[in-house]
Amino acid sequence: MRVLIADDHSLVRETLAAFLLSEGIKEASIAASLDDALDMVGKTGTFDVVLLDYNMPGMFGLDGLARMRAANQGRPVALISGSATRDVADAAIKAGAAGFVPKTLASRSMVSAIRFMAAGEVYAPFGFMEEAPPDRGGLLTRRETDVLRGLCDGKSNKEIARDLDLQEVTIKLHVKTLSRKLDARNRTHAAMIAKERSLL
Repeated sequence: MRVLIADDHSLVRETLAAFLLSEGIKEASIAASLDDALDMVGKTGTFDVVLLDYNMPGMFGLDGLARMRAANQGRPVALISGSATRDVADAAIKAGAAGFVPKTLASRSMVSAIRFMAAGEVYAPFGFMEEAPPDRGGLLTRRETDVLRGLCDGKSNKEIARDLDLQEVTIKLHVKTLSRKLDARNRTHAAMIAKERSLL
């Protein structure tokens, strides 16, 4: 997997790139501005996932997102930010961003988010997803709810993947995230918690 991290803070981009490489991501390139990132895509080809700092030079709000999506030929481009509001996150996703990743996200969660987006999913922390079921307090996204329903029906990852027209590896990631969010020991425990809390 090829990932490009564009951020004007050297500590952020270098630390994140080093961690991604340590977690098995094949290539983690870095850029200090939108123009540098666009040049890199032009010279080396498209990336599986591009992460753009919302406030770095050259972005001009969501204009930078649109430019990078065009340069990356429609492949996943997400925003990362330490200060952007929920409104910005919602607007970015509506504009075609593959996700919104806060810089405060735990490192391992960020790796999971990148893998989600590379698999074609839209990622945002549960507080930002507009489509999160309103009666859950934003705990689970709609996709996670679909996967949880499959778990409660006793279906395997392969069966859930077939039902939702997703790859099995994507379902595994969702199950892992669900277990973390619900503080469940395993998939069976997650299903039990869902029924106890009437999450479905």
